[in-house]
Amino acid sequence: MKTVQEIRAIHDLPFPELLFRAAAVHREHWNAEEIQFCTLDSIKTGACPEDCSYCPQSARYSTGLKVEPLKDVAKVLEGAAEARANGSTRYCMGAAWREVKDDANFDAVLDMVRGVKGLGMEVCVTLGMLDAAQAERLKEAGCDVYNHNLDTSRDFYETIISTRKFDDRLRTIAAVQGAGLAVCSGGIVGMGESVDQRLHFLHELTQLGAPPESIPINHLVPVAGTPLADLPPVPPLEFIRMIATARILFPASRIRLSAGRTAMSDEMQALAFFAGANSLFTGDKLLTTPNPGDSHDHKLVEALGMRVEGSAAAV
Repeated sequence: MKTVQEIRAIHDLPFPELLFRAAAVHREHWNAEEIQFCTLDSIKTGACPEDCSYCPQSARYSTGLKVEPLKDVAKVLEGAAEARANGSTRYCMGAAWREVKDDANFDAVLDMVRGVKGLGMEVCVTLGMLDAAQAERLKEAGCDVYNHNLDTSRDFYETIISTRKFDDRLRTIAAVQGAGLAVCSGGIVGMGESVDQRLHFLHELTQLGAPPESIPINHLVPVAGTPLADLPPVPPLEFIRMIATARILFPASRIRLSAGRTAMSDEMQALAFFAGANSLFTGDKLLTTPNPGDSHDHKLVEALGMRVEGSAAAV
């Protein structure tokens, strides 16, 4: 287990050495020529009571977002089948809830999980906080992965979110792990945090019961109406340092390019792949923010001479 100081020493390596080490670790554990495609579907949009400063789905901010109730199961499964045809092997479903309630909506989500699993896809959901019994119900329905991002370091977290505590996040992750579900947990770069706070976030991930199966690294998408709307973008090389450092710390985890890819050049994304990113969210939207889209992603993978992992639609 590395200390924060040891993580900082990795992060601050000369850039060529950092990328060399990250690429070497990546090749020891993964096929560096493959990228996993995932699709993230917003199955219930907006009107969230939380006050996460980055999120357009919070009911506290005026962002012009159209609030939508929980989708019909059939519509979700239609979207999953389309995602599979476009190369995605994992379907992630996100609902803008503070926490899971044992009601008809949760029963519908369980039906969605069963249906997506029946398509032969990996199933991931992100529904907010949940308890051990709810995690077990998801597992029984066929869910593979639960996403619950730590977002940032413990000390910076309270400046971004006041409606829940950092330890609430950890309790949910413990419940998920206790049920035998894999954990997807990542963070957001560019919310005004310091480099040290980014590295404290990575250190927190090393303290979980087991390393996350996947770690999405999000680049903040500033949305008008949210408190973080006017923040400047993180310099590209700082973002790549986070990807490379995460790869070295978590050799067997998927490191996923998530939000913010529309602001990244193809060259920046290629550098992220070289530094150890081996998964991305494809499709035109990432919950409620723009995403490059399937056609662009297939063209990028093809231009790099790479291929989509495990897909009949591989290029």
